[in-house]
Amino acid sequence: MPDHFQLLKTDTVTAARRGRLKTRHGIVETPIFMPVGTQGTVKSVTPQHLRDIGAQIILGNTYHLNLRPGSELVRELGGLHRFMGWDGPILTDSGGFQVFSLAKLRDIRDDGVAFSSHLDGAKLFLGPREVMTIQQNLGSDIAMVIDECPPWPCERDACAKAVARSYKWAGQCKQIATDNGFLAAGHHVFAIVQGSTFDDLRREAAESLGALDFPGYAVGGVSVGEPEPEMLKQVGATTPFLPADKPRYTMGLGTPPQLLKMVALGVDMFDCVLPTRVARNGLVFTPDGPMNLRNEQYRKDPRPIVESGSPNYTTNFSRAYLRHLTMAGEILSPTLLTIHNLHFFLDLMAQARAHIEAGDYATWHRAWIERYEAGAAARVAG
Repeated sequence: MPDHFQLLKTDTVTAARRGRLKTRHGIVETPIFMPVGTQGTVKSVTPQHLRDIGAQIILGNTYHLNLRPGSELVRELGGLHRFMGWDGPILTDSGGFQVFSLAKLRDIRDDGVAFSSHLDGAKLFLGPREVMTIQQNLGSDIAMVIDECPPWPCERDACAKAVARSYKWAGQCKQIATDNGFLAAGHHVFAIVQGSTFDDLRREAAESLGALDFPGYAVGGVSVGEPEPEMLKQVGATTPFLPADKPRYTMGLGTPPQLLKMVALGVDMFDCVLPTRVARNGLVFTPDGPMNLRNEQYRKDPRPIVESGSPNYTTNFSRAYLRHLTMAGEILSPTLLTIHNLHFFLDLMAQARAHIEAGDYATWHRAWIERYEAGAAARVAG
């Protein structure tokens, strides 16, 4: 077992895992959800809010932070932790997803990706050396390799080329992180497994990257437009072939039921903009499905968002008041609703950890999903 990750327990019915990841800025108990702070901030909340709701690790983005304010400036000001006032672990995405999402603004080459900035059209380039230098400047606890994320649907030949290119870049990233002392200083570098919907390509990518002995591994190329059953199939086709003694991270997902289903497939770490994005539009999560506070039925509702279970600061306020803030466009609304939604996701992962330890994760997570989905359906029907 590597020094930085302990696998404490594996469920006997599912592939769910209870682990502990050591980073330069603290311990991360897994399974865990990572709030997304793309530009050095988790939108509408402060680092103190994040600490209060139990966030253990947050995510930043190499591509965006390099555009503004610039990674060299962040380095000069003490690194991303000091710059944003967050003293816990930070994982930074490499910018590989922008290879997918900014398809009209980039040109993929064998040595990296040439971009036109989405801000002002300025030319820039991200290859293995660039993304590792940027993440070293930021002081990332966990740095992701650069990869090529194929679209969905994707032709097999194009996907095979993306897998081969991603493998080449991953090896170069690890060598750079070795040569410049990044790994020796206790930072981690995670590889990313691609393969789209092709099970054999995913297995090939997982096994070949596994042989390179990275500190951790991510399942990439999911949630890029494919239906949920296909997404889960891709995750399930990848995790069995990843090293069992390393943390596993599925990137950019998902809804509460999806998180629990992927925990059951052996995933340890997640991130997603969903809880913060929908909070800004008045939608909050409950054990009985999502609740849209813009609906008229909550105008006079004196109850908190969640009437029982784990409370948070937002549950001090009524649905009626929260709806009022949302409808009035008050700045306090996204702050309170984001606090609630992030707490909901973090508390869900805490419950998952407890049930893996108790040995009843399989039955618990199925019952939790059944209640959530039944409540969501009832709200739609109502």
